[in-house]
Order: sequence, then C-alpha cells, then structure tokens
Amino acid sequence: MKSIEEIKDKIIEIITPVVKALGIELYNVEFSKMRSKGLLRVFIEKEGGVTIDDCERVSHEVEAVLDVEDPVPFSYVLEVSSPGLDRPIKELKDFKRYVGKTVRIITHEPVDKESFFVGTLADAGDNEISLLMPKDRRVIIPYKNISKARLEVEV
Repeated sequence: MKSIEEIKDKIIEIITPVVKALGIELYNVEFSKMRSKGLLRVFIEKEGGVTIDDCERVSHEVEAVLDVEDPVPFSYVLEVSSPGLDRPIKELKDFKRYVGKTVRIITHEPVDKESFFVGTLADAGDNEISLLMPKDRRVIIPYKNISKARLEVEV
C-alpha cells in the first residue's frame, strides 16, 4: 500500500492542471488519514481573492478527476478553501510575492537574540529574507533558519 505522502504527491500531480485550467492557483494540499477515512484539504489562491464560487468550481472539477483517476485506496472527505488572510508562507515564490506585507516569522535559532519577529517583508532573496522592524531596524534571516512564517492580518 502507498504511503500518505505518495498518495498526496499523486493527488497534486493529478489536480494541478485541473485547477490551473480554471484560472486558479493551487496553493497547498494537505492529506491525512484518520481511522478508516481520509481528509483531503485543497487550498487555492487567485489574484483578487478566492470566492465561494471558486471553491465550488474547484471542488466539483477536482472531485470529478479524482473519481476517474482514483489515487486514494480508501474513502475520504474533500475540502476546498482559501489559505486565509493569515496564510502560511512556505516557498520562495510566496516570500517573493509578499514583499511589502507584514509577516510573522519564528526561527529555529535566535537572530539578534530573538526567535519571534513581526515586521514588513522588505526583501526575499535566494537564500534569505530581510525584515524591516520598528525603529527602522533591519533583520536578515536565512530561509534554513525559518521554522514558521505567515502573513499577519493587517487591520
């Protein structure tokens, strides 16, 4: 039997072109198994924001293609949603996309004696990010030192 990661990878391979054909970006996929049922969460993103109609369209199309391809050997529940305003930032392309936005970063190892930062993402290079902190302080954090990163909801 395939591992959960192998199933997830196959799902991503199958649904990415379907989601893209709808003019929507596949942001992330989470797949887990609880007892006899699985939970497949598909997170989508679109310029200007994701609507309920977008989620319904993606859910309908993804469900149809997964029914045909049948990559999951047990029953599961499909959820389609936006990653939310305080979405996690995981990939280099996402860091680059959110330059100029307020982010929350937690590091594995302290940087300037701190491990928790909230600041403006000033730059996202190939190896590190630059945060503009209060009082014009700038902090450089290598990607490999980032434990968690997410957008802060700006009110």
